[in-house]
This record gives sequence, structure tokens and C-alpha cells, in this order.
Amino acid sequence: MFSGPYGIYIIITMVFGGIGMLVSNRLKSKFQQYARVPMTNGMTGHEVALKMLDHYNIHDVNIVMGKGFLSDHYNPKTKTVSLSPDVYQGRHVSAAAVAAHECGHVVQHAEGYQWLTFRSKMVPIVQLAGRAQGFLLMFAIGGAATGFGGVLFQITVAAFLITTVFALVTLPVEFDASKRALAWLDDSHVATGVQHEGAKDALWWAAMTYVVSALSALTVLIWLLLRSQNQR
Repeated sequence: MFSGPYGIYIIITMVFGGIGMLVSNRLKSKFQQYARVPMTNGMTGHEVALKMLDHYNIHDVNIVMGKGFLSDHYNPKTKTVSLSPDVYQGRHVSAAAVAAHECGHVVQHAEGYQWLTFRSKMVPIVQLAGRAQGFLLMFAIGGAATGFGGVLFQITVAAFLITTVFALVTLPVEFDASKRALAWLDDSHVATGVQHEGAKDALWWAAMTYVVSALSALTVLIWLLLRSQNQR
């Protein structure tokens, strides 16, 4: 089952998949932990988001309640912050942390933060590369075995390179958004002391999910590059 070059790829994805699951579970545990710590000011995540955007004089962004759990995100194209129900309605530290983090992305967008701009421009090609790379890998390895995989293998490497660069670029975007969120929460006195430390802990684990994803992509790319050298 795990023999041959494709078997190595499966092992890599399984290992990082397992690590990713552990980190994701830890994040959920942290969210639930700090969801039991109420905000002393009684603010909901929605109210925190409104207050942070107002502080930065940003009034052209919609804040809506989405669906799911920890599905929060900011869409630069539509200028919409979508907060999951637990965050939008929550009056606890987790809600404040996540809402402020997403608004951190809004501030990045408003200020023309270069890594967010670069990441946004990459989205269309990354979506294409992400959909194609699994099939490309199977055909490239199969072709290599029969002596016809050279060009296809290079295309496969290029597809994985694109998704890896995207994963790496995502890291400064996410860490910077959390940095902005935590600084504002403290400076505005929305979350200080124990509440601020809880928000910092929750956002750190959220960032770790992106770190694992980037390491996984980088490991697969390095493996592909080593195989590419063997094809020559």
C-alpha cells in the first residue's frame, strides 16, 4: 500500500494530516476553554468588530453572521467579514479574539499590506493548481515509471510550488492579523489582563494550523524536487 514513490507521498500526507488534526483539536479545545471566560464589558464578537473598524475609521465593510464553527473569514473582494454564530453572538474572550483577528485582515487590506495583496492575487491560480496537483502527481509518477513522465513531472512540481508559496505567504498574513488584533484589544482596553492572555493563547493555536499546513506543503515540495533531480 505504501510502497513506491506514491506511497511516500501518502505517508507524508498522513503524518501531517495527523499533526494537523491534533492541532485543530487543540484549537477547538482552546476556543471552548476561553468561550467560558466572559468579557467583563459584555461585548459580543460583532460589537468588538464594529468597535475595532470604527477605531480605524473603516466604514465600508459589512460584518455578517455566517454558518458553521470557526468558519470566520474576511473576503477582500466583497469587503465582508463573516463571523461564525459562536463568534458573532458570543460575549466571551474567544469571540473577541477571533472577531478582532478578522478585523486585523480588514486593516491590512485598508493599509495595503503587501503580503495580503500578494496572497489575494494568487488565489485564482492557487485554486487551479490545488485542484490539478493530485491528478498530476499520479500521472507524473506513472509516466516516470514508463519513461514518459519528465515534462509532466515538471508541471506537477510547478503546481505544488504554487500551493507551497501560497501556504508560506499565508503565515505572515495570519501572524500580522493576530498581532494587530492583540495590540488593539489591549490599547482599547476591550480585553486586558487575563482576558488578553486568553485571546493571545487562542490566536496562537489558530496560527499553528497554518504553520502545519505550510510545513506539509513544503515537505511535499522538497520531496518532489528531489525526485525531479532523479528524473534527469
